[in-house]
Amino acid sequence: MKAISTKNAPAAIGPYSQAIRVGNLVFSSGQIPIDPATGAFAKGGIKEQTRQSLSNVKAILDEIGLSMSDVVKTTVFLADMNDFADMNSIYAEFFSEPYPARSAVAVKALPKGALVEIEVVAEVKS
Repeated sequence: MKAISTKNAPAAIGPYSQAIRVGNLVFSSGQIPIDPATGAFAKGGIKEQTRQSLSNVKAILDEIGLSMSDVVKTTVFLADMNDFADMNSIYAEFFSEPYPARSAVAVKALPKGALVEIEVVAEVKS
């Protein structure tokens, strides 16, 4: 097991890693829409927050030479399921066919009042 860390994504705000590699799989921690350059949420609503969360995921994958096309599974946590369509429109900008498997759920609350949090599982190809 190996921890993955990059300064191009928000630092962990607790006792966890940005991502962990186990064998040929990488498991990211959930990424909320914090801009690592400012430490603040992306300005705007669900679309901007989704873009920032996925940009954070991308930065973690970039650190170990992976891309969004290596993602095999995503989990999207939404503070409000009414934001699903807007989240989905931005999500579609980051992924292409074959799309990763995905779960999307509404939750009571997210860290720091975020509107969205996204975690992924990616495959390291030999």
